[in-house]
Amino acid sequence: MNLPELLAPAGGMAQLKAALRFGADAVYGALPSFGLRAFAGNFTWEELAQALALLHSQGKRFYLTLNILPYQDEMDALKDAARRACDLGVDAALVSDLGAFLMLRREVPDFPLHISTQANTLNAEAARFYYDQGAERIVLARELSLQRIAELKKQLPEQLQLEAFVHGAMCMSYSGRCMLSDHLTGRGGNRGACAQPCRWEYALVEKKRPGEYWPIEEDARGTYLLSAYDLNMLSHLPELINAGIGSLKIEGRMKTEYYVATVVGAYRRALDALAKSEDDYRALLPELERELCKASHRAFNTGFYFGPPSPMAGAAGFTQEMEYVARVESWQDGQAELSLKNRFYVGDTLELLCPAGSFPFRVESITLADSGEQRDTVSVAGQHVIIPLPHPAAEGDFLRGPNRNHQGG
Repeated sequence: MNLPELLAPAGGMAQLKAALRFGADAVYGALPSFGLRAFAGNFTWEELAQALALLHSQGKRFYLTLNILPYQDEMDALKDAARRACDLGVDAALVSDLGAFLMLRREVPDFPLHISTQANTLNAEAARFYYDQGAERIVLARELSLQRIAELKKQLPEQLQLEAFVHGAMCMSYSGRCMLSDHLTGRGGNRGACAQPCRWEYALVEKKRPGEYWPIEEDARGTYLLSAYDLNMLSHLPELINAGIGSLKIEGRMKTEYYVATVVGAYRRALDALAKSEDDYRALLPELERELCKASHRAFNTGFYFGPPSPMAGAAGFTQEMEYVARVESWQDGQAELSLKNRFYVGDTLELLCPAGSFPFRVESITLADSGEQRDTVSVAGQHVIIPLPHPAAEGDFLRGPNRNHQGG
């Protein structure tokens, strides 16, 4: 089986390194300007050069998001950024605005361009237009079903690549083209500054009864009329591949390195099992679905792939079964040096998360790396400690422990 590309989010260098270690084929990220995640860490030009050197040394790719809806007075700066990124060796840029696409195709002709999901490409006529103008890939509108994607693929040139989101947060509005944040907060979602008001809790007020608010109850957690469920297509990889999708995209440029490692690792292992046989893939799925619940997420569904999602909205806040405890900095002869993220204790049962999977172990001792002092617990984020770790590990692996605040769901 020809496996599709596994495309991971990279809000900064830490997430990029996690994506690379846990099996991504490519990552997408942004500069401080022109991407749609203004509050992610993003990449300076120096960091972008470092990221490209690291990725290309391992045969991986970097796609730069230039997909804001630009004003006319921003077009020259967008062009200059694209030209510089192309010269650095960025593998492609994502654009959503038609004018920006045509300008970049003309002014930076050697720069491969991908059409963002925000261009809302739903049909073969639109896809062929972009292809005829020089686009190499279409990131499909998220409202397409698998059946429609398969029909669309049959009408397109074989060289035109199709990419689709398979996991992560979903925007309530049409392929992300939302104005709610603009109206309520003055922060433009299409400018990268969304305040996510769709995630807020709402109540109903009747015009002639000002000040009298009625919650529209959905469940005991509250009323989230606009908050979409998270997408999870891990158990439908064969259908995605059969429909002709060549790149499986994970959402999450605002997520932590631990989240990226967990989700990318699960999809990588699923794809590799599927390459052996569908039986191997199916046998591994229960374990991998549990993996996805160990990272922060809202309730899952399958989006629009099998028809309109039911339910579309009503997802409350985040849940996760386990929390990020520490990052492995080194491992030798059964001893691991860690950079601490969250408190843990001697006697706790933790899990090592590495590309091969997760491995539980009991914490037998904790030693401060700088002083050699023994401790029963540690809690200072960033502190370096040494513990016995019986399973081989490497820099960039993670330790996690039970989330003591997890209530299920």
